[in-house]
Amino acid sequence: MSIYVGNLSYEVTQDDLTAAFADYGSVQRVHLPTDRETGRMRGFGFVEMDTEAEEEAAIEALDGAEWMGRDLKVNKAKPRENSGNNRSSRRY
Repeated sequence: MSIYVGNLSYEVTQDDLTAAFADYGSVQRVHLPTDRETGRMRGFGFVEMDTEAEEEAAIEALDGAEWMGRDLKVNKAKPRENSGNNRSSRRY
């Protein structure tokens, strides 16, 4: 499982996010997507922790919490859906 973290400050780093979630357990991975064209952070990220119990504790504690001047949106990440932009799915 992965945790979605939204409404992040554009200045946040992987170390910042790791430190915030470490209060609730062992952080295995942090991913902060960037815009392909500008290289700028997109304002959201994903965190993976050791156990589901740790992830649940982090979600409960941090969803809606103010952090770095922003109110966080924290929940279970949903699987990425196919956007339908795949050429093989187009009809001509």
